[in-house]
Amino acid sequence: MLVPTLILASLACALLAVGYAQGEGAHLRGTRIALAMVVEVLPLLVFAFLVAGMVQVLVPQETIHRWVGGGSGMRGILLGTVAGGLAPGGPYVSLPIAAGLLRSGAGVGTMVAFLTGWSLWAVGRLPMEVGILGWRLTLIRVASTFFFPPIAGWIAHTFFNTR
Repeated sequence: MLVPTLILASLACALLAVGYAQGEGAHLRGTRIALAMVVEVLPLLVFAFLVAGMVQVLVPQETIHRWVGGGSGMRGILLGTVAGGLAPGGPYVSLPIAAGLLRSGAGVGTMVAFLTGWSLWAVGRLPMEVGILGWRLTLIRVASTFFFPPIAGWIAHTFFNTR
C-alpha cells in the first residue's frame, strides 16, 4: 500500500501546486470540496472496515475456507457472485469486505466473482436503472452480463488460485 499511497500523495501535491499557481484560491476551493467528501464518505469507510475486521475475527477460518475458500470450487464462486450482486453500496463498502474475506482465507476466484457480481449485477441499482433507462435496456444489460461473474470467478480460480 505504500507505493500507491506515495503516487496518490505526489499527484495530490502536484495538483495543489497547480491550483495555487492558477491563483484565485483554486487550491482552497479544491481542498474544501475534498474535505466535504471526506466528511460524507468517512463514516461509510469506518463501518465498512469495521465489518471487514469483524468478519476476520468472528467468522471461523474453517467456515470461510469451506464456503468461500480456494477449495470451495464452483459453490464458492456462485456464492461470491450472488453476495456481490446483493452487496449494498459502492466501492467504499465492497472493496474492504472483499479484502477482509481474502485475508481470512476466501479464494481468489470467489472474490473475483464477488467483485464482478457487485460491479455487473448490482441488484440495489436496478430500480434506478429501470427508472432512467427503462425495462428493455435494463433487461438487455442484465441478460448480456448475467454469466460474466461466475465465468470471471472460474477463470481466476483456475489460473490464479494459489491456495
